[in-house]
Amino acid sequence: MAAGPVEERLAVLELVDHHCHGAVTHDLDRAGFESLLTEGEAWPGVSPFDSPVGLAVRRHCAPLLDLPRHAPADVYLARRAELGAEEVNRRFLRAAGTGVFCLDTGFAPDPVTTPEELAGAAGAVAYEVVRLECVAEAVAARGVEPDAYAAAFRAAAWEAVRRPGVVGVKSVAAYRTGFDLDPACPSPAEVTEAARHWLARGGRLDDPVLVRHLLWTAVDLGRPLQLHTGFGDSDIRMHRVDPTHLTDWLHLTAGTIPVLLLHCWPYQRQAAYLSAVFERVHVDVGLTLHHVGPARAGAILAEALEITPFRKLLYSSDAYGVAEFHHLGALAFRRGLGRLLGERVAADEMALPDALRIARWAGRDNARRVYGLPGGPREEAPDDEAPGGKAPGDEAPDDG
Repeated sequence: MAAGPVEERLAVLELVDHHCHGAVTHDLDRAGFESLLTEGEAWPGVSPFDSPVGLAVRRHCAPLLDLPRHAPADVYLARRAELGAEEVNRRFLRAAGTGVFCLDTGFAPDPVTTPEELAGAAGAVAYEVVRLECVAEAVAARGVEPDAYAAAFRAAAWEAVRRPGVVGVKSVAAYRTGFDLDPACPSPAEVTEAARHWLARGGRLDDPVLVRHLLWTAVDLGRPLQLHTGFGDSDIRMHRVDPTHLTDWLHLTAGTIPVLLLHCWPYQRQAAYLSAVFERVHVDVGLTLHHVGPARAGAILAEALEITPFRKLLYSSDAYGVAEFHHLGALAFRRGLGRLLGERVAADEMALPDALRIARWAGRDNARRVYGLPGGPREEAPDDEAPGGKAPGDEAPDDG
């Protein structure tokens, strides 16, 4: 089927990937590659290649390695090894067509590219997103008294967000406690007592009081806050990461910082609701898109966009480890959104200029606005404009 005008425009749009990670810098054997191909585990006798994401890699990534579509897994991996990690990363990162990457640098069980290295390989620009749990755990590792923990964490967080190139912060509260927490800001006494117990036992920051304190500290920092929701590895307790558990906290923090709900599946409709009723809540369906592949990306995006205001949807890949995911995430987003909007134009549910503008907002400009990135919304070619020459809503950014 020939691509329509929205797909054609999205195919060449330079994306902003507002949440992703680095790519591994070393060569991978089959076991290493398969371990990165899944959010679960590579079980004996069950290959992650035999999954939707595995098929998508063989279909859509093999040609970039000079292989035929659907190349067998062994052939694919042999060619990947022949080219080497540096060349593989360069090919997939360039093919993604992403001009800006915002990297969460707090998760790196494997040696992965720094923001600067990723930007160099992609021919793009990269910024950093600070994972606040890592800041808290570093404070604990350096040694701190319980009654000094709150001030030490706050100081360390401020120092982190003031580093050059940092554009936001992230929390993985979903993994540590879930979202069914008391929404109120804990008192200093509560924080001290919780810190006493956590510092004594050590380990990951998973105390509910200290996670609440972390989220409220994020509000004080004034930076966009990314929150993992929904789909993730087996540490997640899925029933506790429905983003609507955050409703009371969002009421208490309304009008403060932008909150970015990441990934969301299978709660994309719940996330859409929150974006529709809270001014500063935004959503993406990153991670999900490359796992379902381009064939199903449109269905996920359709549910996310049922009620999401068009200024609230952002693109992310959440790619980690294998650079194939940076490429697949971008490809699935472009094709899924392009077909979805194209169908609505064909059904006369929206005009072509509206569809083109929505595509541009979701793929690039919404992220520019939320994070205050250089090159914010600007005048486009006439076919992107509404009648009268200016796109409705372009007059005043809502996220500063």
